[in-house]
Amino acid sequence: MRLVTYEDGDGPAAGALLGDEIAPVGPSVRALLAANEEVRPSGERIPRADVRLLAPVLDPQKIICMGLNYRDHAEEAGQEIPQNPLWFAKFANSLIGDEQPIVLPAAHADYVDYEAELAVVIGRPAHKVSAEQALDHVAGAMPFNDVSARDLQLQNPLWTSGKAIDTFGPCGPALVLMDEIEDLQALELRTRINGEVVQEGTTANMVFGVAETIAWLSRTMTLLPGDIIATGTPAGVGGPKGIFLRDGDTVSVEAEGLGAVTNPVRAE
Repeated sequence: MRLVTYEDGDGPAAGALLGDEIAPVGPSVRALLAANEEVRPSGERIPRADVRLLAPVLDPQKIICMGLNYRDHAEEAGQEIPQNPLWFAKFANSLIGDEQPIVLPAAHADYVDYEAELAVVIGRPAHKVSAEQALDHVAGAMPFNDVSARDLQLQNPLWTSGKAIDTFGPCGPALVLMDEIEDLQALELRTRINGEVVQEGTTANMVFGVAETIAWLSRTMTLLPGDIIATGTPAGVGGPKGIFLRDGDTVSVEAEGLGAVTNPVRAE
């Protein structure tokens, strides 16, 4: 099943994406996950074209992003491969859905980069879980674009100032539940700008896989339903090539089998 958050003029609501239609399923995706009950689509059908898709989870308690979690990306960035998972935060202000615009901040518009990532969403609370248990706590996954203002990011060794900017967390279009995913560690990732492929990689090349990452994080924090973990990006980001997002561009991040989140880029 694929869960979405949509807006039809009456406020955000949760739905099941069924081809070109949406079946309402409740008030919010996070509430559905927290209830830990089988999702039952209603008989009503809404044409997808008649609504606006938002980020699949609008209100996560946490958005945790992994840094340098692909060997080839660490190498292209001139950084050492981490010995332990590295993470930083984004916040809900960054989240946008499919077709919503990425807005280049006027004061920091020149070095805005893309990062194709697989994001997983927690479905059951996870605290001090083992790697063997970790995937039992995952509701599903979705494409995620860890948009980054490189000038701000590199001014601060904690990175968050260049990451947690309004509209800098496109994701979706849907949260694909685990019943549709065979192997989180065998998915191709791809970024296109204006239709041209600029980044390709595979989740098989993560330094710390999804299960290991969840287990490591859960040692010191309780992961809750709706929490988003963006698991890092492979090589091919724009900075080393001098490719940055510009007003009028369209950027699309695809994860194999999970769809693509596509966003226009607009100047502030």
